[in-house]
Order: sequence, then C-alpha cells, then structure tokens
Amino acid sequence: MKQIINTSDAPAPVGPYNQSVLAGNTLYISGQIAIDPSTGSLIQDTIEDETNQVLKNLGAILKEAGMDYSNIVKCSVFVNDMHQYSQINAVYAKYFDEESAPARELVEVANLPKFVNIEISAIAVKS
Repeated sequence: MKQIINTSDAPAPVGPYNQSVLAGNTLYISGQIAIDPSTGSLIQDTIEDETNQVLKNLGAILKEAGMDYSNIVKCSVFVNDMHQYSQINAVYAKYFDEESAPARELVEVANLPKFVNIEISAIAVKS
C-alpha cells in the first residue's frame, strides 16, 4: 500500500510528482531544492545557505511522516559544482553524524531544476 505524504512546511512540487511516498515502512522523498516554503523564494546566497534550506525541507517532510533524520538510510546529492564539496559536507555533517550517517552519493550534474546549485533526495525507513 502506498501513501502520499506532503506538507506545507516544504516547497510544493514543481512538476507532476509528490514530495514523498510511503510504501510500507519506507519513505521515498523526492529531490528537494532550496525553496523557502514560507515565501516561495529560492535561497542561493551561499552554497551553505542553500544546502541548509534543502536539508530543512527534507526534515519537514520527514516530520510529516513521523520520522526524523535518523530514519534516513540513503541520500542522493546532485550538485552543479564539485568544487563546493567541502562546504556542502560541512553543512551536511550538522544533520548526520559519522556513526549513523546514511549511505550517499554526491554527483556533479550539468543543470538542476530552476538552475539551483544542489538537490537532495532521500530514502527513510520507519523503525
């Protein structure tokens, strides 16, 4: 059985998809970009600010599903500039400690929706 999980505390999808889908105990979270859900504005002052907003958006979706960052088992991170790897990691580490961090890939891509610098999707499991 699949259940759609959406929240007004994260940006509305910019296409024909949902913020997340719960299938059994597994939550599949669509790629999030740095849109501030309260204003609808993109946050792109720095890669740190942008990454932080993306992770906040993921957190809002997790919360709506009754989960938190500790439930994430896999993240997919897409960036447009691999030279920002260390700055992204510094922010990412504030949300995940090394001992319980999820599996992850971080790949450089040519373009992202709305020409943002970073997008993160995640898979989380209810314990």
